[in-house]
Amino acid sequence: MTDFTQIRLDKADGIATLTLYRPEKMNAFTGTMMNEICAALDDTDADDSVRAVIVTGHGERAFCAGADLTPEGGGHVFSDPNPVSDLSDERVRDGGGRLTLRLFNSKKPLIGACNGVAVGVGATMQLPFDIRLASDNARFGFVFARRGIVPEACSSWFLPRAVGLQTALEWCMTGRIFDAQEALDRGLVRSVHPQAELMDAARAIAREIADNTSAVSVSMTRAMLWRLAATEHPMMAHWIDSRSIYRLSRSADAKEGIASFLEKRAPVYPDTVSGDMPDFYPWWDEPGYA
Repeated sequence: MTDFTQIRLDKADGIATLTLYRPEKMNAFTGTMMNEICAALDDTDADDSVRAVIVTGHGERAFCAGADLTPEGGGHVFSDPNPVSDLSDERVRDGGGRLTLRLFNSKKPLIGACNGVAVGVGATMQLPFDIRLASDNARFGFVFARRGIVPEACSSWFLPRAVGLQTALEWCMTGRIFDAQEALDRGLVRSVHPQAELMDAARAIAREIADNTSAVSVSMTRAMLWRLAATEHPMMAHWIDSRSIYRLSRSADAKEGIASFLEKRAPVYPDTVSGDMPDFYPWWDEPGYA
């Protein structure tokens, strides 16, 4: 963690806070930032003391101002500079997509606290967050058509699921910047807060998760809702629901959940994500890039 140069990762009382940290560039996105966020998620996934992760940007101006259009040392901005003939080559892969796929596979809930400008990848990287909050000065923009490219970071999959197809098409085809109130009205964020209150609101949600829920239950729930909502028939959800209830109903966490309720006390769940996920997890085959 001490080797991070473009993010900060802090942990306290069951909550990890991941801060995008490039003050001189409004937290603009780079390949280094992508790799560091992915490494931070590897850390939080492996740390059973972490129950929720808050992602925010440094300062009060920007969450992330998009891809760094003037990277140090020059170079290609939107993709790998090396020419390739085979588009299945790993070097073709979009860095924003690598990041959102890693966020999608997080074993811990992700809470976004958008503290200012969020355009391009600064907006699309937030789409795999489970809960998104914004400050009242936040601004969003899916600006790709105004830069001569297309939506990236798997946002053609994530964005319509968050806000509906019509809104996703409008925002991406116009590339216009819109404010936090429109983001709230269209369902991109769940709430808008004064800048000074944003992190407290995010921590309150994280605290609710950390203090009252089973880590295994939350991790399974996250995977089930993200993955099963996109399947072609509810029977596919029934397969996983049934297996999950059967296994988890026999767990130490289920015993504690019932006992703490009947005894009218706070629960102390013993099971861990690292050691006690159901034996059929993961139930999916992770596709590779092709």
